[in-house]
Amino acid sequence: MYNLVNPFDQSVLGEIAYHRPSEIQEKLDVLEIAQQQLSSLSLGQRQQLVREGVTRLVAQRDQVARDISLQMGKPIAQSQREVDTFVSRAQRAILDAETALAGDEIVLNDGITRRIEHAPLGIVFNIGAWNYPLLIPVNVIVPALLAGNTVLLKHSAKTPWTGSAIASAFGQLPELPNLVCDCILDHDAACALVTDARIAHVAFTGSVRGGHHICEAAAARFIDVGLELGGKDPAYVACDADLDFAAENIVDGACYNAGQSCCAIERVYVHKDVYDAFLEKCLPFVQAYKLGDPFDSSTTLGPLARRAGLKELKNHVDTAIADGARLLAGGHPVPGTAGNFFEPTLLADVPQSTLVMQEESFGPLIPVAAVPSDEEAIARMNDSRYGLTASVWTRDRDRAMSMARQLQAGTIFQNRCDFVDPSQPWTGWGDSGRGSTLSRYGFWNLTRRKSLHLRG
Repeated sequence: MYNLVNPFDQSVLGEIAYHRPSEIQEKLDVLEIAQQQLSSLSLGQRQQLVREGVTRLVAQRDQVARDISLQMGKPIAQSQREVDTFVSRAQRAILDAETALAGDEIVLNDGITRRIEHAPLGIVFNIGAWNYPLLIPVNVIVPALLAGNTVLLKHSAKTPWTGSAIASAFGQLPELPNLVCDCILDHDAACALVTDARIAHVAFTGSVRGGHHICEAAAARFIDVGLELGGKDPAYVACDADLDFAAENIVDGACYNAGQSCCAIERVYVHKDVYDAFLEKCLPFVQAYKLGDPFDSSTTLGPLARRAGLKELKNHVDTAIADGARLLAGGHPVPGTAGNFFEPTLLADVPQSTLVMQEESFGPLIPVAAVPSDEEAIARMNDSRYGLTASVWTRDRDRAMSMARQLQAGTIFQNRCDFVDPSQPWTGWGDSGRGSTLSRYGFWNLTRRKSLHLRG
């Protein structure tokens, strides 16, 4: 048992019980039966089941959004937007399934029919995270179901109500129940569950350390693991950038969701010719945030979901200052409040080697450094063990394309950041993970190839 705590006021929202091993086995039993039934259906029938699940979730929109804000502190308008984005991503996956799951036929004119089909794996173990408690699971659950798999969802202990809402929507369909079951486990129990022979694939979102643990457990069984492990995403403001546009969007990309996003801007490099002007334009955007109650419509920045994050962010700021950075705004936990509030922070002249330029902050910090050239920007942007996204702010498409080909990250943006496009694969390099979700490529981890060679 543990207490579920509201990060805004530290009140106890409820006492949550971890599932017992016997309960987990019961869930796997019903998921296994449901998977056999689901895999026998046509794609059109599976698409209809997914649509019904989405409709059931949307019917709870207000309550689901409210629970997100209560559990992890996201402003209510952003929580409502997350429900809406859940729907749009599901709809995109339904469309992508038509081509992603279609069999390929190879014609060689020798009288033999050759086909490659995409077969379901079985039960997918989806280990989600709290920062986007709907959007992280939807990237796995919907394509998994469309491909003919069932899903055991272990949501974060910080957002268990969201996991229950998803399981209720997709796991209690009258036509075919138990397509999704949720469970509440600690990390050790989750790793142990990976060794169960009925688990066919693991999709994990979390820390690098946690990803290593999951991979170690999966290695003994030769099953694939999809990993999304975070980022230290850089932005580069070139000498020809629209500074007003870049400043506004980079600050938003660093501070949206209190900076608690794997693809948030966490490092900014600015060409020396526009460095001072860029900092000057950033400052009012940083200072404009209103911290407060997530249910107050005027609040634009909620508390951190993790209280321990306050100390970690303060250490990043203090270390940067000790290493020579200048503090232009913020830099401290907000005094006199029970909430996990950290001031939006702008740092200038930040050395490349300091902690805030190397390790994930996961908070509203914007460390900025000047660079003399595009080439130096590329070198510093690639100087990281992470590689999720990177953004280039320039009016020159050729410059953006040239830099994109040299940058070591899964997604490269021009004049955009902190955005997930469901029509493109979401993937990471280095310690940001492996495998892909979203688009037709997101189905590939959730199926196995089956070759058919038909003669006569």
